[in-house]
Amino acid sequence: MCRLFGLSASPHRVAATFWLLDAVDSLAEQSRAEPDGVGLGVFTPEGTALVHKRPIAAYRDAEFAREAKQTTSETFLAHIRYASTGGLRTENTHPFLQDGRLFAHNGVVTGLDRLRAAVAGALGGSVADLVHGDTDSELVFALITAHARRHGDLGRAIVAAVDWIGTSIPVYALNLIITTPTDLWALRYPDTHPLYVLARPAGGHQGHRHLEHASASGRVRVRSGDLAAVPATVVASEPMDEDPLWRLLDPGELLHVGAGQRLTGRIAVPEAPRFRLRSTDLDQQAARSQLPGAGTP
Repeated sequence: MCRLFGLSASPHRVAATFWLLDAVDSLAEQSRAEPDGVGLGVFTPEGTALVHKRPIAAYRDAEFAREAKQTTSETFLAHIRYASTGGLRTENTHPFLQDGRLFAHNGVVTGLDRLRAAVAGALGGSVADLVHGDTDSELVFALITAHARRHGDLGRAIVAAVDWIGTSIPVYALNLIITTPTDLWALRYPDTHPLYVLARPAGGHQGHRHLEHASASGRVRVRSGDLAAVPATVVASEPMDEDPLWRLLDPGELLHVGAGQRLTGRIAVPEAPRFRLRSTDLDQQAARSQLPGAGTP
């Protein structure tokens, strides 16, 4: 299963160090299958997105994923990809960048010809300026972007796009995170995969600790000394530490983290997908990518 990790410290810029793969240091780790891609997206003080990503097709790519990435931003978005659609190409690796926003997705939707046609219709023309790869994820993002261009409201655009997807094409899962230079949006849809949120006060629940997060899968690790003194919100596919404040998002819940760590959440997509897929409906590659323990033998 792809791993999502988003963090907002807005309005504060904080330094953080990410490791997207742990170093190989045991026989168990050596036997673990590598993911298909890794990526990390942040923003400069001027609001320009910087994306560090690479498909994992060779040993040197895994070494890139294990290198510590020291970054500074108000928002952060990391993704570990287990491919369900699309080959091992940079164009298919998350996060994706459109209209100054970053997007990462965990799940599978099918009916991509219909989805591409819906994007083209919403854009009023070609999808070529937005879609450069061949994943379902990038098309989902493009539909959101098309609605955002039309409505000027990102939250409304997310709901409009996911409403169309949920009623028009087959869906297995569609968990997503979108970041801007100052804001973070997250949606869990439907209840196939978990997505957790942690509203972390400065210093954590103990009041004096830096942030030290590591996924149980050993895929995402992040450290930030600045968060000993700054509050933050974290969204992730699994709880990243023992903090008791982690909360599972409800199915269909859209979370928005705005300026000043103002959190709002609502059930924005209450209905389950009309054409809901089961794991047995997926092809072998897609089904393998959606296993909770994907990446382990």
